Amino acid sequence: MPIIIDIDVMIARRKMGVGELAERIGITPANLAVLKNGRAKAVRFSTLGALCEVLDCQPGDLLRWEPEAEPAEDSALAGTRA
Repeated sequence: MPIIIDIDVMIARRKMGVGELAERIGITPANLAVLKNGRAKAVRFSTLGALCEVLDCQPGDLLRWEPEAEPAEDSALAGTRA
């Protein structure tokens, strides 16, 4: 996924535990782990806003975009293209 979640970075900068952050933003530690580990398919703006408020940061401090890596060409097919 080209969207990278940097919640760990902000948690470390704020010297805050995951359990404390989850409690302060009003979600379960399990749901925060899904978000922080990049397994979430979506994030609510209310959750993003709560994260920014508690961590005293901007959405761009938590989320960034990186292009996906191009798949390597099959070496057997590499020479057959015109």
